[in-house]
Amino acid sequence: QYVATVASDEAAIKTAKLNLAYCRITSPVTGRVGLRQVDVGNYVTSGNTANGIVVVTQLQPMSVVFTVPEDNVPAIMKRLRAKATLQATAYDRSNTVKLATGKLSTLDNQIDTSTGTLKLRALFDNSDDGLFPNQFVNIHLLVDTLHDVIVIPTAAIQRGAKGTYVYAVNADNSTVSMRTVTLGATSGDGNSVAVDTGLAAGDRVVIDGADKLRDGAKITLPAAANGTDAVKPASADATASPKAKNGQHKHHQQDSTQSQ
Repeated sequence: QYVATVASDEAAIKTAKLNLAYCRITSPVTGRVGLRQVDVGNYVTSGNTANGIVVVTQLQPMSVVFTVPEDNVPAIMKRLRAKATLQATAYDRSNTVKLATGKLSTLDNQIDTSTGTLKLRALFDNSDDGLFPNQFVNIHLLVDTLHDVIVIPTAAIQRGAKGTYVYAVNADNSTVSMRTVTLGATSGDGNSVAVDTGLAAGDRVVIDGADKLRDGAKITLPAAANGTDAVKPASADATASPKAKNGQHKHHQQDSTQSQ
């Protein structure tokens, strides 16, 4: 009987502690509070739960939802199956200022047929508050790094009935030849592309005025002010510079997104 009395008293104590706990509102997450939804003196009932008293937004960590074209999904899935950690970098709206660096967390289970894209989520620790909720950002997702590949400017690529080709400067430095090339990965900024076949390290290609050229056309190589050669069609003023070399190419998938 005494044991039951003690248990009853302990239950009463716990009930009192629970009632006291209801007198204090504690946020389930750590974050930033928004503008208050009610003012001091307002009458609050259980029916006000739709709006609440204040909204708390978690800032650390912060996730970013973005999309990638469905054509890039196989490459991403291949890396994920290999247990690779894909780095995601967030840039501002102008795509110039780096805001934060995180990693790919997860991805959706189906492609949006209306846009042909797949949603992905990247996670950022946001320790310096570089990201803000609902902020518009650009995401660069590093899928893979290719070593010792030939990289040329995207501007050098021409397309025609025979496929993809470039105009390469011949050894005589006075004529160009048309080279059919097979393209590889494109950089995230779109300014350079890897060439799998068709060019060798050190080949020079025309990046401007190619519409005035044909296979075997004559060009001139006046000395440029910066010490490099600028390629000119013999009958035009358009210039181009040699841009083929051995190097390293990082494959980025980039998409506009909002942080959440």
